[in-house]
Amino acid sequence: MPIWQRTIKLALAFSLAIYFANQLGLSYASSAGIIALLNVMDTRRSSLKIANQRLLAVVLAFLIASILFAIFGYHLWVLGLYLISYVPLAHRWHLATGIAPSTVLVSHLYGETSIAWEWLTNELSLFLLGTGFALLVNAYMPSYQGQLDDYHQRVEESLRAILGRFSVFLDSGDGRNQAQMIDDLDRLLAQAQEVAILEERNQLFQQAHHYQLHYFSMRESQAQLLRQMAGQVNRCYQASQESRVLAQLFRQTAQELSQTNPAQGLLTEIEQRRDFFRQRALPQTRQEFETRALLFQLLNDLERFIQLKVNFYQHYQEEEGI
Repeated sequence: MPIWQRTIKLALAFSLAIYFANQLGLSYASSAGIIALLNVMDTRRSSLKIANQRLLAVVLAFLIASILFAIFGYHLWVLGLYLISYVPLAHRWHLATGIAPSTVLVSHLYGETSIAWEWLTNELSLFLLGTGFALLVNAYMPSYQGQLDDYHQRVEESLRAILGRFSVFLDSGDGRNQAQMIDDLDRLLAQAQEVAILEERNQLFQQAHHYQLHYFSMRESQAQLLRQMAGQVNRCYQASQESRVLAQLFRQTAQELSQTNPAQGLLTEIEQRRDFFRQRALPQTRQEFETRALLFQLLNDLERFIQLKVNFYQHYQEEEGI
């Protein structure tokens, strides 16, 4: 969330919570604004999750505080005893995020020396107002779809460039490279996944944006295979008919690489090239043998590279209509 947008949301939630708390005649109205500030999160889902946890934390705090105040009275040491009792339970039940706002509300009861229903209602109303306006301002979240579409394009362009570079190396029999393009792709995928996570966490009632996370995860797996293949290409020092055939297959894969391509036809092409390799005459020298083995391994890794996309496409073709 951009800082300017977060600032506006915090100001709105804070002001509205205090205004309506005053309009309702609630005591300690400013506390509603503080609670609103604490509940404005970066995504809709995190805001709703925190709000639920803090509501349970408030109920638990009121229960413990009411019992202790009723038994021992309104003394400072009783407030300490409340914290000794409340904090471990809040952590045990994963409600620690509500310790601070709950204790502020309990301190109001201590200050008023009362656990009468009207005071409990006052404090609960403060919490509900603050939380409610925090959720209200967080109902609007910017869409990251435009950024995700851009990342799709940039990732695919990077993959095409790497596959194209491999084809050049295989054509020439010179595989010297430092895998810099793969390092850049890794960084790009990490950025894309961060944005995809933000977009997914802004969806409360649909899981469609799991697609984005899975898509970039699939591309990440492909990038790992490319790094492995880069090491193999580095060891190909001799151009041959087999390497040129494989280079053509890398070029074809680069040309057909896209989000919407099912890639099934490329698997057929690979099987045909595998038959070609098997029908070739046996290598005559040790270097030819090692090069042939590397090329065959590259062919297998390229098949795995394409199979990742095929599996992804088959999984989502009905759900996403891609």
